[in-house]
Amino acid sequence: MQERYAPTEIESAAQKHWEATNAYLTVEHAKNADGSEKPKFYACSMLPYPSGKLHMGHVRNYTINDAMYRQLRMKGYNVLMPMGWDAFGMPAENAAIKSKVPPAKWTYDNIAYMKKQMKAMGLGIDWSREMAACDPKYYKWNQWLFLKMLEKGIAYRKTQVVNWDPVDQTVLANEQVIDGRGWRSGALVEKREIPGYYLRITDYAEELLDEVKNNLTGWPERVRLMQEHWIGKSEGTRFAFTHDIRDAAGQLIQDGRMYVFTTRADTIMGVTFCAVAPEHPLALHAAATDPALAAFIEECRKGGVTEAELATRDKEGLPTGLTVVHPLTGAAVPVWVGNYVLMSYGDGAVMGVPAHDERDFAFARKYGLPIRQVIQAEGQAFSTDAWQEWYGEKQVARTVNSGKYDGLGHQAAVDAIAADLAAKGLGEKRTTFRLRDWGVSRQRYWGTPIPIIHCEACGPVPVPEKDLPVVLPEDLIPDGSGNPLARSESFLKCVCPQCGKPARRETDTMDTFVDSSWYFMRYTSPGNDAAMVDGRNDYWMPMDQYIGGIEHAVLHLLYARFWTKVMRDMGLVKFGEPFVKLLTQGMVLNHIYSRKNEKGGIEYFWPDEVENIYDAKGAIVGAKLKADGSPVDYGGVGTMSKSKNNGVDPQSLIDTQGADTARLFVMFASPPEQTLEWSGSGVDGAHRFLRRLWSFCHANRARIQAALGRPAPADWSSASQAVKLLRRDVHAILKQADYDYQRIQYNTVVSASMKLLNTLEDAKLEGETGDAALAEGTRILLSVLYPIVPHLTWQAWLDLGYGQAHGDLLDAPWPQLDEAALVTDEVELMLQVNGKLRGSLSVPSSADKAAIEALAVAHEAVGRFLEGRPPKRVIVVPGKLVNVVG
Repeated sequence: MQERYAPTEIESAAQKHWEATNAYLTVEHAKNADGSEKPKFYACSMLPYPSGKLHMGHVRNYTINDAMYRQLRMKGYNVLMPMGWDAFGMPAENAAIKSKVPPAKWTYDNIAYMKKQMKAMGLGIDWSREMAACDPKYYKWNQWLFLKMLEKGIAYRKTQVVNWDPVDQTVLANEQVIDGRGWRSGALVEKREIPGYYLRITDYAEELLDEVKNNLTGWPERVRLMQEHWIGKSEGTRFAFTHDIRDAAGQLIQDGRMYVFTTRADTIMGVTFCAVAPEHPLALHAAATDPALAAFIEECRKGGVTEAELATRDKEGLPTGLTVVHPLTGAAVPVWVGNYVLMSYGDGAVMGVPAHDERDFAFARKYGLPIRQVIQAEGQAFSTDAWQEWYGEKQVARTVNSGKYDGLGHQAAVDAIAADLAAKGLGEKRTTFRLRDWGVSRQRYWGTPIPIIHCEACGPVPVPEKDLPVVLPEDLIPDGSGNPLARSESFLKCVCPQCGKPARRETDTMDTFVDSSWYFMRYTSPGNDAAMVDGRNDYWMPMDQYIGGIEHAVLHLLYARFWTKVMRDMGLVKFGEPFVKLLTQGMVLNHIYSRKNEKGGIEYFWPDEVENIYDAKGAIVGAKLKADGSPVDYGGVGTMSKSKNNGVDPQSLIDTQGADTARLFVMFASPPEQTLEWSGSGVDGAHRFLRRLWSFCHANRARIQAALGRPAPADWSSASQAVKLLRRDVHAILKQADYDYQRIQYNTVVSASMKLLNTLEDAKLEGETGDAALAEGTRILLSVLYPIVPHLTWQAWLDLGYGQAHGDLLDAPWPQLDEAALVTDEVELMLQVNGKLRGSLSVPSSADKAAIEALAVAHEAVGRFLEGRPPKRVIVVPGKLVNVVG
């Protein structure tokens, strides 16, 4: 065993050994030595996008997974930890536009580099199961299941409203629209209706909601609430305002009914206007003869199309000049076009009740529309001057100014009004969901081709199953002027599978959420080119532990749950929920330093470029550049980002201080689910601890090796008090560490390991029994720390000789707790005199209160501090302290 801790040499040797022995190859139904089957455990991290390099968030995420993998393997589980690549998507296209290199080359180069980094971290990944979303062998099954969904009616085609960049000739995601303009071209974005494919996730809304509310007990509560909110179940009433508005051909628009949905039917008598979406048929009809309205509708076409965007947009509108008929009073109700109404949500129209809806209140005040109170809370005065919270309250209020419904509570009024609407044939109670069907068509190149052929004679025709996969050409280079597939004759040209005539392929590709909706199941069935999944999936799934960022708490998890249920209903799997437990790890934060430059822009500086300025309490209040002493603004801590120069390169850290140092720091600095603040001094401290551990092992190698060459003590009862105290501490720490591994609190596992090293260093051990206790304690320390620090512990285990007695550390059995070691002959109590600590008192563990009092009074420290006075009383706190009061 070399004297100096050399992480580069140690880590290289460990990784070469693991690779040479294929240490992480995982098989189904693994057996114990006695022939019994090991229990399985599937732990998986959310797969990364191959952007070029790992960041510290990756390091933290994968170390959490790796620590779990290694500890459970030692506990006797058959554990699977795979890895793959979420390899399709816009970043590759953007990089291609910039570098003029095909997205495929950029992606595969990044995968190779990031895989190398993962291996350098010492992750126990079974690389035989690796997948990449851009591999035709993988996305073939995206296409296959899409066609099966099409057969079942789960997938369907309809027009959709999208953000269209007229310069780049492409559809933009909502986040790519900035102030109404395309993020790259700067062109004013248009709203266009184009055909696309949807998946009927709404058919599963009730089940998705029920499961998340009642069964996913292993998920964080806040994630369950986020899912519940996104699904958004509402109990309400759908009803119609009638009208006699006709189109140019004299036909009633929408059969003379404008439908709305409301959860507040009790406020229907307070309707003073209705608002429709800019794309609503009534809005378009009115705009045909109203240039100002037409211009307004055109303006509404700019910007995003999500609820989130509309929530922050100024609420604006214009009257259409049209009216509809109130279904209960017969009064004429004016129709407005509102920029806050979405055609894709509900029926594209809402009833306006300004007195009892805050948004409607603001809209009515802005445009001078009537505000009619129909709900009254006892003891509250109503005014149209300012909105008050009780205006929207339903539980403590009763109806007023509502004719026959006056005096009714919320539910009674809803029931009565719904019944009257139903009797008129104009409405009914209905359950609706905020969730909308999943649009999977993307007008982009780098994604899974949608397996549809367009024929002038036959229309859209599914690609025959035997012709899958439809392979995406990997040599195209986007230039920002639209989807290059639309200009690739070799891809476009084909023949119709039905009539044999010339046809063209669909150029839309699938949403990348499709790729990530089932990849974790493909890990379980690698190499099967004949089936999407096989019986191995039934062995591993559902997944026991899923690990990933909170930013994926809604859409990714929701789509994965939906995809799983579809596969279940098609007989492909036997379960309905994919993830038993979920851990959402916190973000990695670092300090941010910046200042404005001469042009008014913000210039960011790396933390190692500045020197902090502290106030009297030690808080950072500013900084200055080390180079010239010029002042720099301190922006607090924030998520690591390349753009803010506050990221930390894991590779640089691995190269200088070792992967074990990086792993130890990210596990020790914070509990896994909380944010982690980066600290250079903390990293240095982690490295110092590892050097100490190595030095301790080196210094005691002869004693440990000698002890391992002798039979271990069968009975420790005759050991010295020092040995018994050491074993008590060692096994107490082991017990706590075992519990902390179970609850995924790796920060306290590290602190327990540090405490254990201190205990071993301070122990005064003599003789062969002392050597045996030292060897046992060191074995337990290396075992406890190994899942987090695998390289150093593996090498020390080998060098000290534990491998001969216990096998390779990777599969060495988890140390067994000796409950007897926790019971000692003596207990050490804190000794206080008049409430102040004056030393310690060792008493027999069997001593009663009277015996402890007598020993305390006889202690020399008591006589010294009481100056010979007799004690007035003695207070004993069992197992903790004794206080002599004089």
